[in-house]
Amino acid sequence: MAAELKHRPARPVSTGRRLLGWLAPYRLALAAGITAAALASALDGLTLLFLIPLFRALFGTAGVLETGASSLESLIDRWLGPVIAGVDPGMVTVRLVALLWAALILKNALAYLAGRLSVHAQEGLVRDLRSALFGHLLRLDLGWLERTRGGQVIARVMQDADQTKIAVSAGLASFFQNLVVVIVTLAVLASLSGRLTLLTLATAPVLIIGIRLLLRRLRRHARERAHEAGEMTSTVSERLAAVKLIRTYAGEERERARFEDQADRYRRRVERTQRFAALTGPVSEVFAGLLLVLLIGAGASSSFMAGTISPQALLVFIAAALRVMTPLKSLSQFPVQMAIGLTGAERVFEVLDRPAAEPARDEGSEATFERTVTFDQVGFEYPGPSPGRAAGFALRGISFTLSKGAVVALVGPSGGGKTTLAELLPRLREPTEGRILLDGVPMSALSRASVRALMGFVGQETVLFNDTVHANIAYGLPSASEAAVEAAARAANAHEFIAALPEGYQTRLGERGTRLSGGQRQRIAIARALLRDPPILVLDEATSALDTESERLVQEALNRLMQDRTVLVIAHRLATVRHADLILVVEGGRIVERGSHAELLGAGGLYARLCRPQAEWLEDAEISRLAARA
Repeated sequence: MAAELKHRPARPVSTGRRLLGWLAPYRLALAAGITAAALASALDGLTLLFLIPLFRALFGTAGVLETGASSLESLIDRWLGPVIAGVDPGMVTVRLVALLWAALILKNALAYLAGRLSVHAQEGLVRDLRSALFGHLLRLDLGWLERTRGGQVIARVMQDADQTKIAVSAGLASFFQNLVVVIVTLAVLASLSGRLTLLTLATAPVLIIGIRLLLRRLRRHARERAHEAGEMTSTVSERLAAVKLIRTYAGEERERARFEDQADRYRRRVERTQRFAALTGPVSEVFAGLLLVLLIGAGASSSFMAGTISPQALLVFIAAALRVMTPLKSLSQFPVQMAIGLTGAERVFEVLDRPAAEPARDEGSEATFERTVTFDQVGFEYPGPSPGRAAGFALRGISFTLSKGAVVALVGPSGGGKTTLAELLPRLREPTEGRILLDGVPMSALSRASVRALMGFVGQETVLFNDTVHANIAYGLPSASEAAVEAAARAANAHEFIAALPEGYQTRLGERGTRLSGGQRQRIAIARALLRDPPILVLDEATSALDTESERLVQEALNRLMQDRTVLVIAHRLATVRHADLILVVEGGRIVERGSHAELLGAGGLYARLCRPQAEWLEDAEISRLAARA
């Protein structure tokens, strides 16, 4: 039995309890806010007692309470007697109004304090969730990030995290405050008439059941609305990034119509959500009206009340009952607000619960590179559908050695697995078969930070941030001096165009570096790699999609960058790899040929076929050899 209990899976923690755990750093602020809200609400309810001496003075009645409630009347006399004793009815009114005014000021001061503390707690919660979510996203599996639309990810960080604070505001600023009002008012009502109070409470389950039925539908529609919001964010982000393509192909009207359909779907989701959310108000309002009619009828019934309450006490009771309807109505909204807040929290926790590909604590030995990087029967399998990739092995049986100071080139048809292979080197992905060794030590035993510190990367799609030129170049080495950044830029053939920018190295480049041409962006990336001065360099199609002059400048910069480094280079333009120490031809996830340029050209295999369309850079003897083999 003990073993069975030991292995029984733990029950999942509810979203609400998890959210409370995230609120732990703000428990003092929450406690103080709840206390302030409770005191404000208690003052709001206790001011009802001022009506009793007021009616007594106005109507000249000795007692207005139900028989047996003389203790409450004695309490009121003890509290308010010194204020109104021995004065005429007009002065009683003045003094009671003054007391009401003082109570109103104190109540609102406490309510303001509660509101400030509530905002502190809820905005702190949102900040903590967003920070944790963003940090977790940076460590998630690349495959999941590739499969998930960017807008959906942004929606989790922005809209969904922000929605969680509704649960805090509903719980602190609304629920507790209104709950205290209801409790205090019910205590007053019970003191006035126990029978009428029981009648009031007996009708409450009707309202609760009705609200719960609405809540089930609301949660489902709230999730669907959040999903549609993420889809719209994805569309806007994706289409604005492709605005040049859209205009070139005259797709403006088509995209506008597509987005209009998407916006209309979101509108319908919102309307469905609001349809159920808005029903809670009218339902509670109708309930309050029916209750009022019931109370008046019961209070006026001599058979029900049997003379136990005076007409004046009935007026106080009805006034109190009417006053309690507003907080009851707010309490009826509490499940709706919590449903919306918890829906956002669920979507945030869905991402936070995904296992990170990279642990928060980067454990492992310190990496060094003195001799070789060895791929030993390495394979990689994509776990599920990814953009442009089906589930299954992208690499199988990859074995080669990258010696210090050598240049190894990867060539082959698109989709053969070259980029995936290159991403295994800095541990952006982990092999699912075999192992990679750095100076004979498995990379899995080394810390990721120390492995990546040995490497620089220049890819086909240059990543630049909306920051200054200096910050973009110094991204891998933030402490670099202005002189070091400028030296790297000069070596990358970038200083001349940077100096011509409006603010030189302090010019902001815009989102994704849109202020620069493709060749300029590549040279910024090369300068970034040069500044870091890594012993191992990965180049992924670094000169593709450039015009002739830009390619020349970039290639000159790359030649400087590659000097005295160990290089793994991917290229479609085979002229850039002809002098590599080793060329690996990759097709279908496997190495199908290996050797030098001359050896592979002489073999007449896939490499030779790839060279044929690019024969303009071959020497005459090589062209003749290709022609003879053809």
